[in-house]
Amino acid sequence: MPCHAFVSGLGGRIRRTAQLAQLSARAGAGLLAARRDERRGDDDASAEHHAQVAEALLATLGSMKGAAMKVGQMLSFVDLDADPDTVETYRRRLEALQDAAPPSDPEVIAAVVEEQFGAPVEQVFARWDAEPLAVASIGQVHRARLQDGAEVVVKVQHPGIAEAVEADLANLDRFAGLARLANPRLDVGPLLAEVRERLGAELDYQQEAAFQQAFVERYAGHPFVRVPRVHHDHCRPRVLTSDFAPGKRFADVLPGLSPADRDRYGEIIFRFVFGSLYRFRIFNADPHPGNFLFPGDGTVVFLDFGCVKAFGTATRERLRAVHLAVMADDPGALLPALRAADIAPAGGDVDITTVLRWFRLAHEPMNADAPATYTPDYARRLAAASTDPRSEYQSALRSLAMPADYLMLNRITFGVNSLLARLEPTANWQRIMRELCQASAPSTPLGEAEAAWLATSRLHD
Repeated sequence: MPCHAFVSGLGGRIRRTAQLAQLSARAGAGLLAARRDERRGDDDASAEHHAQVAEALLATLGSMKGAAMKVGQMLSFVDLDADPDTVETYRRRLEALQDAAPPSDPEVIAAVVEEQFGAPVEQVFARWDAEPLAVASIGQVHRARLQDGAEVVVKVQHPGIAEAVEADLANLDRFAGLARLANPRLDVGPLLAEVRERLGAELDYQQEAAFQQAFVERYAGHPFVRVPRVHHDHCRPRVLTSDFAPGKRFADVLPGLSPADRDRYGEIIFRFVFGSLYRFRIFNADPHPGNFLFPGDGTVVFLDFGCVKAFGTATRERLRAVHLAVMADDPGALLPALRAADIAPAGGDVDITTVLRWFRLAHEPMNADAPATYTPDYARRLAAASTDPRSEYQSALRSLAMPADYLMLNRITFGVNSLLARLEPTANWQRIMRELCQASAPSTPLGEAEAAWLATSRLHD
């Protein structure tokens, strides 16, 4: 059912607090029951309790919008202290939150537009489609036409979203308790700090428009990456207008892709993610499948720049040093690189041999100068190595830290691995990565096309 005004003053905040309290109690009891089942060796009962907890998270958070839903979406990237099948149970449910938000009523969305522009929606736009194209945790998207005839999409914040976020942020400790119960070793402080920072940014659509414009400028004229143009005259703090981009969603296009299409699209996504980081020191940290469109002409459209992270040159160089040490299989280079990045303690003991083996697994498709395929099996092995408390890597990984500056990079890395595992593309990923982080010679036709484009661009460094 449409949502009219999902937060209304004190009463709305109290209702949201009560919903989160009930969810916390139900999920906490379910997790404890699952742990008891595991100790008894009853794996079937444990799996059932985990499934019930995951469904409770989806049902409650999917109806709340705001920070509550955003935390749930981010938790889909958090490692659970559980076996890989359980991790996948949660990940599937939490990823469903990307499409779970209920729409706001057309009348209240029109009222938001009128409040932001000081004129009725039919005066601001030559045509306005009241039925939303998509609904997310912070806003929803409508098609429209500008007075000059441009076909656009307009993202409008849900009414009351700022109040909803404020109420949810006051209750983040409830998520901290759940996260610690799910994974006692997880340091949730940096994660929740990142939620607060990201949500503050996502509530400001003019800032998002500025980030999107940065990508528009950096990828202008690119042969296979498309970023929709921003119409700044039709942007406000709660409204963002950009070109309409036709194309199929990831889930719709995936079943019919040929192996060659899978290879091409996988390479494009890989080049966009890591090329943005190493060439432009900026990346879009929201890698879920809903943020890609496939027009059918061999290009990929990249959407939604509300969760963007920019790095300084020094941070980029530290990340590059870690990556190159891993690809070179060089523990002597990896340890100082990790210490320079504040991932390994300056004076502490680190089992660098085991740490390097984990990093090699995390970068496995790029390890050899040979074709490799991202597969679901690889994604499961990496998840098991990173989340299973019985994993041989766990003791060594506990000696490392994840500075807050890198949390979103970690999120997109695991998200892209998961996405590519569904595409199952094959390429010589090491050579492609060396193009992106070392400016090596192009190794594929896409690389040659990109190199020709780069020769005309002045925005990379």
